[in-house]
Amino acid sequence: MVSEECMEPVKVILNPAAGRGHGARVEPELRQCLTAQGIRFDLEWTKGPWHAAELAQRAAEDGFGTIVSAGGDGTANEVINGLMAASENGAKRRMGVLPAGSGSDFASGVGLPLDLEEACRHLTCAGGRTIDLGRVTVPGKEPRYFGNVVGIGFDGAVLMETLKIRRLRGLPLYLLAVLKTIFLNFSTPSVTVKYDAETMDLIATLVSIANGPREGGGFMIAPDAHPDDGMFDLCIAREVSRLTMLRLLPHFLRGTHTELDPVTMARAAVVEVSSPDGLVAHVDGEVLCTDAREIRCEILPGALEVCCG
Repeated sequence: MVSEECMEPVKVILNPAAGRGHGARVEPELRQCLTAQGIRFDLEWTKGPWHAAELAQRAAEDGFGTIVSAGGDGTANEVINGLMAASENGAKRRMGVLPAGSGSDFASGVGLPLDLEEACRHLTCAGGRTIDLGRVTVPGKEPRYFGNVVGIGFDGAVLMETLKIRRLRGLPLYLLAVLKTIFLNFSTPSVTVKYDAETMDLIATLVSIANGPREGGGFMIAPDAHPDDGMFDLCIAREVSRLTMLRLLPHFLRGTHTELDPVTMARAAVVEVSSPDGLVAHVDGEVLCTDAREIRCEILPGALEVCCG
């Protein structure tokens, strides 16, 4: 059954730079798939950072019932933020996702296929999925919404390495960045993690605050996470040697790290992470901060509807 929203024209926001230029290359196929599904659409390219957020907000306020992110996790994050800004003016929030980036972890986490043709079919579904969002606050910055994960420490450092790698995309990109981070430039900060009534003080390799199960194109950082259960899943790993990090790598790919000694898994609705050493972090695969002293995340249950059959 075709939804009434998707019988109307949809706004497609395409990031041509997603996936090291894969977004631009996939445009003809994307147009063909949308047309084959009988979807009327208005497609617009992004022109730079945060342009997708501006386009999404404007499209929602102009009356488009469905706004589609065509790109990677960073594009989806910007569209989410644009829709949340539009909602403050009473605009409806309904999002479609067409994966065309490096990771597409958000799309996977909400149950969408990573095949472009299959993903287009979901735009015609009458049913949708209502998911939670996170809101992350760093002192001195505007709050930012996220659909998948905030990664602090090692995760943030890996993201910084991916920005230096030009030719790879997907899991190979993140694997190479992980190896470079392990051997070249990572130092573990002293952190305090507060979640609900708990407090942990430790030297941390990473602290991941996850709304979905995976990041980095396939690392199952929080394998039991669901984006509609009203809680974050936390993955906290204390400092370990480089050799141990290498040994843990296959476990993080498979999601079998959750019972291992250096890892603590938890669930919470509000998480605060602070450090005197400064924190490097990413939000949905985009740079959040490089020297923050405090990061706060809170869950927003049922904040967004996603086209998902």
